[in-house]
Amino acid sequence: MHFIKLKMSVTSTEEKLRERVKELTCMYQLSTVFVNGGSFDEMLPEIIATVKRAWRFSDDAIVELHIDKSQIVSSPLPENTIFQAAIISLPDSKKSYIKVHYDARKYSADDFIEDEFHLLQVVAAEIGRFYEIKADKDQIIKLESGLRRMDRLNILGEITAGIAHELNTPLGNILGFGELIKMRSKDKQISQDIEKVINAAIYSREIVKKLMFFSCEMPYNMEVINIKQVTEQALKFLEPNFKKGGLSYKFEIQNSNLNVQIDSVQFTQILFNIIVNAIYVSPSGAQIKIIIYNDDEFCFTEIADEGAGIAEAIHEKIFEPFFTTKPFGEGTGLGLSVVHGIIKSHKGEISVSANLPKGTVFKIKLPIKSLL
Repeated sequence: MHFIKLKMSVTSTEEKLRERVKELTCMYQLSTVFVNGGSFDEMLPEIIATVKRAWRFSDDAIVELHIDKSQIVSSPLPENTIFQAAIISLPDSKKSYIKVHYDARKYSADDFIEDEFHLLQVVAAEIGRFYEIKADKDQIIKLESGLRRMDRLNILGEITAGIAHELNTPLGNILGFGELIKMRSKDKQISQDIEKVINAAIYSREIVKKLMFFSCEMPYNMEVINIKQVTEQALKFLEPNFKKGGLSYKFEIQNSNLNVQIDSVQFTQILFNIIVNAIYVSPSGAQIKIIIYNDDEFCFTEIADEGAGIAEAIHEKIFEPFFTTKPFGEGTGLGLSVVHGIIKSHKGEISVSANLPKGTVFKIKLPIKSLL
């Protein structure tokens, strides 16, 4: 391909006028595209169609736009072309540009107009400016959404902590008097009935315990542990679950000697809850990956499954108590809320993303040295 910076002269005043109108129309239409909004990927076809119409031989012009990770052309490129190009300046020096091509078999450098080259520079600058503004807006929206979610979870945490405390006393009384009745009763039917009451109270107490985990009300025992050993022990306990589901797992760790200051029981609870969920959603023959790596300050744990994935619309809800996608009777909806509570109490973070081509990845970030 041959790069043509600028060359050429237009043969008549009438043609110059015509080309000038096309340039002004191009800038107006581009501004309309930007104002109308939408995702940047949705705008790309409109951008290149608008630029294509502004060139002298618009029917044969081929516009190529490469911005960040997105690339689009108005039509397939011939093997040899001549083109004008302009660099699109983006943050972090991401390689981006816009080019207008002609087939080198039909056109030469003289078929480009100098004003077209200048127009292309202006178009590139406008695209770069708009991309940066949109990226900033998207980041602000994301941050605001995260803050709103944290506010909701904090309020929910306070409510659940109050509920848990209020329920603890009556549940303790139910269990105590139930055991007393069972011990004193000689009637077989009464003993059987009271056993059901006791079991229901124990189940309810477990739910209260999970609510207290979510609201960070559970006591913790911080100690320096080898993260590899604790993880391997948890996976060993879960091996029957993997076998029953016809699944395998792969455990990778960057630093086998990594020690983290954490409550080992609660970290095991995190692993159990997320991995059991991963086993539940994964089809037979799938593999669940557990990857641990670190930097100077934080330990990162990623758990990736090959299930159906989690719809982006409910990403913010999955850590709320009693929210579940499982059928009625198969889950309390407290597992991930417990995970969230434990991680929050350890001054850590948890996020969820897609595991391409299918599945979900949970990423846990915990300080290596306790910040408590």
